[in-house]
Amino acid sequence: MKRTIVTLASLLVAALAAASGAHAFCGFYVAKADTKLFNKASQVVLVRDGDRTVLTMTSDFPGDPKQFAMVVPVPPFITREQIHVGERAVIEHLDAYSAPRLVEYTDPDPCRPQVLYERSMTAGAPMPASAAKADRAKSLGVTIEAQYTVGEYDILILSAQQSDGLEQWLRENGYRVPEGASPILQSYLKQNMRFFVAKVNLAEQAKLGFHYLRPLAIAYETPKFMLPIRLGTVNANGPQELFVYALTRNGRVESTNYRTVKLPTGMTIPGYVKGEFGPFYQAMFAKQVADNDMHAVFLEYAWDMSSCDPCAAEPLSPAELRHLGVWWLDSPVPSDPTSRGFRPIPAPMPPGSANVFVSRLHVRYDAAHFPEDLVFQTTGDRQSFQGRYVLQHPFTGSLDCDAGRAYRQSLDTRRQEEARTLASLTGWDVAEIRRKMGFDGQGNPPPGDATPWWKSIWKE
Repeated sequence: MKRTIVTLASLLVAALAAASGAHAFCGFYVAKADTKLFNKASQVVLVRDGDRTVLTMTSDFPGDPKQFAMVVPVPPFITREQIHVGERAVIEHLDAYSAPRLVEYTDPDPCRPQVLYERSMTAGAPMPASAAKADRAKSLGVTIEAQYTVGEYDILILSAQQSDGLEQWLRENGYRVPEGASPILQSYLKQNMRFFVAKVNLAEQAKLGFHYLRPLAIAYETPKFMLPIRLGTVNANGPQELFVYALTRNGRVESTNYRTVKLPTGMTIPGYVKGEFGPFYQAMFAKQVADNDMHAVFLEYAWDMSSCDPCAAEPLSPAELRHLGVWWLDSPVPSDPTSRGFRPIPAPMPPGSANVFVSRLHVRYDAAHFPEDLVFQTTGDRQSFQGRYVLQHPFTGSLDCDAGRAYRQSLDTRRQEEARTLASLTGWDVAEIRRKMGFDGQGNPPPGDATPWWKSIWKE
């Protein structure tokens, strides 16, 4: 049986697939743009503080688990205690919490004065590799530094002298290495990086009762804050999507070797998009990628984890944050993030005391436009940001006052502007947008009078 190197997470990986602080918004959240909108989407959680990193990798590998494995370049040696099998539900919660969102408002009664207000916002011992396997690896310049079973995964930690020896070892052990991987592997070897190789242990998976691949997490210390994405581009069939959720206690995370661009946000768009938010967001993101020539990392969300406004999902609990590797929730902070493992803390924390800032970055990439691995830095910027798109519904009551009549006249202009905004964001045809909004054949907007139709039937 062969295991073929495929991208595991539009990121650093190589997986092995089948051989075949702002003002409150006060809006009502109605839809989110989660990762399910995108094909070939991979998710990575990066917990980072100083040189300490906890990296969690997910896989949406669709094939037979026995044909799956991943190969990840890692800076230091990884011990058994630094490896953890996570729960997919926690990452799904983080995705929902940070997803770009659609919110809706209803205009207030223009004939009634408004009152304005603001809201506050266990470790097993390494298993020695067989002597014969170790000798063969040594003859190829490959060292099997450690071998572990963690949950349903069998894991090897490899080092090598030359990429051709590493490729040969992988092929002899059932891994199909894509053409063109050699120079990329060699570049990692020149950086003295090791390789974290994981495959599914079918017997352990059956014993544990899981029918999907759970996330794998590793904790390590290195001054390099990066994701090695280039292996994942070697045999990729077209661009891939990568979502990075970076958790820090300082502030926002950004790329240092590619531009970090904030998505357009805060625009008011036509009401019918409520039923087409998925296609809208896909088109809007694709246009941003094209406008930036696929040379940018896009910021979709940046917020303190103690709150959200509006909330697509509640902030993660302390137990969930600990599960992802946030080690500074306890006081004092342990000197080694691996010393206390990944166990959730049992005691609840007071609201707002988590001191965890989340940055959600979205990258569409291929080998031609992203020739380098992603390199990041943590900033002190704690300014809140979210991809947020607004539906503004007209007031539907009586407009029998001067302000009401002026409001009715303003609606036509507003609807025209909403149509132009949507066309600008997505590249969609403005005539088709106007048709869906109810404009007549001459391009005239719907009547500005927002009074419900039934009020003309039963008059007092």
